[in-house]
Amino acid sequence: MGIRIAFDCLPGGLHKAVTMSFDDGKLADIRLAELFRKYGIRGTFHYNSENINKDTYVSDEQIRQIGAYHEISAHGATHPFLEQLPLSMAVQEIMDDRRYLEPLAERPVRGMSYPYGTYSEPLKEALRAAGMEYSRTIKNTSEFDLPMDFMEWHPTCHQSHDIDSLWERFYHKKKHIRVFYMWGHSYEFDRDQSWDRMEAFCRKIGGREDIWYATNQEIVDYVTAMRRLSLAADRTYAYNPSALDVWILVENKPVCVPAGATVRLTEVGRV
Repeated sequence: MGIRIAFDCLPGGLHKAVTMSFDDGKLADIRLAELFRKYGIRGTFHYNSENINKDTYVSDEQIRQIGAYHEISAHGATHPFLEQLPLSMAVQEIMDDRRYLEPLAERPVRGMSYPYGTYSEPLKEALRAAGMEYSRTIKNTSEFDLPMDFMEWHPTCHQSHDIDSLWERFYHKKKHIRVFYMWGHSYEFDRDQSWDRMEAFCRKIGGREDIWYATNQEIVDYVTAMRRLSLAADRTYAYNPSALDVWILVENKPVCVPAGATVRLTEVGRV
């Protein structure tokens, strides 16, 4: 069998990640973004460009401030049921959203969440062709697995679920890559008067050395790089063609394959 290799590591040789995903761009995003930052948690905020600067919604400048630490992502310019539109119109919704958001984010917007959580196979492929690399659904799994297709990325849970019990189950899982992925709407914390509950949860899960706190796009980028890793037929070498360092397990030891580098795994295995 040769060298034992497993694609079971996140950056730094970690096995667990936390990411957040919040939709619609209400003013409560400002408080939530600061709460995440306070505890070292990274999030992704999905915006409808037609609502930005309106009453009860965030402004351009507030999006810039949020985007300095978190990810700015698309949610459709007008929040339509995308799968009910002609594909050309659905794609235009996302492209219009991107054109508005990208100058605020100062980077390409490559991800999104589906408005209302609804989608179809043709829609997925049209959006992928238009440059989208991931899209979150609202199908809660109560699990922590990576998706095979990031254009159909099901989250772990909504903010209103039993997040403490889910966290305990997540945190005590051994080995293998696991992602705790929460989604929701910041305005629900106002409506449900649950800010204290959310802060207590962030305090509990934040600042841990064995957790990678990442945006949605950062997880997609890393996993894409990991899946592109090339191994020699006899597993003696690993080549990383991506621009990101990738970590793998070699004989149960975490090993970094640097961006653009080839690593001789037989040497690693003898260390």
